[in-house]
Amino acid sequence: MRTGFVSLIGRPNAGKSTLLNLLIGVKVAIVSDKPQTTRNRIVGVKNVPGKNPGQIVFVDTPGIHRPLHRMNVRMVDLALDTIRDVDVLVVVVDAAAGSGAGDRYVLSLVAQASAPVIIALNKIDLIAKTKLLPLIDWYRNQRECVAIVPVSARSGDGCDRLVSVILDSLPEGEPLYPSDYLTDQPERVMVAEAVREKLLQHTRAELPFTTAVVVERFEEADTKGIIRAYCSIFVERESQKAIVIGQRGSLIKQIGTEARSDLERFFATKFYLDLRVRVRAGWRENERILDELGMTGRRDG
Repeated sequence: MRTGFVSLIGRPNAGKSTLLNLLIGVKVAIVSDKPQTTRNRIVGVKNVPGKNPGQIVFVDTPGIHRPLHRMNVRMVDLALDTIRDVDVLVVVVDAAAGSGAGDRYVLSLVAQASAPVIIALNKIDLIAKTKLLPLIDWYRNQRECVAIVPVSARSGDGCDRLVSVILDSLPEGEPLYPSDYLTDQPERVMVAEAVREKLLQHTRAELPFTTAVVVERFEEADTKGIIRAYCSIFVERESQKAIVIGQRGSLIKQIGTEARSDLERFFATKFYLDLRVRVRAGWRENERILDELGMTGRRDG
């Protein structure tokens, strides 16, 4: 069988996390229409049975962008680290956004890799077929790659072919994880990310980028089967705290209700979720808080 690590890299909002969730069949990465949603590496494992069996260990990464804060520097470093560490690189592209300097920059970074490269042109459900062929030609002229595969992470179109091309590019070997293993995300991280996903859905302007969620305390299921988590939502200003709380606590209550529903579905048990909003000015530059958020990589020592 074939097995190995496969990094999903690309610009923000290319649909990497949506593609990861679809490929492994379980939601392990949060998604939103806001750029820079993914802040950490996320591992998701897909086992492929049949005549061409294999185990693909996908590594979802933050979008590659120009960093403005220490947090963003760490995010980009996490993505760049995987270029050297994996067996196959899948460059995920937002086909509906066309091509440009940002895509050339990502490809220039990939040029340093020794691993085979596959380009996945995502969101083909949003563009006319007449625009797809010129886009394929553009990428074919940019650099040599194993294949250029048009896909839709929303509908699943082309994803079976993408999996097949990835498997053919992986080395032969034994499985790296047990057959029932899905993700490396700790329970605390899954809780924090579930809350942050709802924050992203219900806030606008600068708030999605200036909020973070830390699980202060996590309690395993008690005798009644209830898991309890106590979380802090960090914002940078008092005015932002008022927005997240909402009128008479309406928004924080909605965020908690929706996140709890997702968590009960994921953990298959009842969930108690306590949310508090705390002001931490400049937290995106605070090394200690970034460490708490798990945003560490080799470039940070």
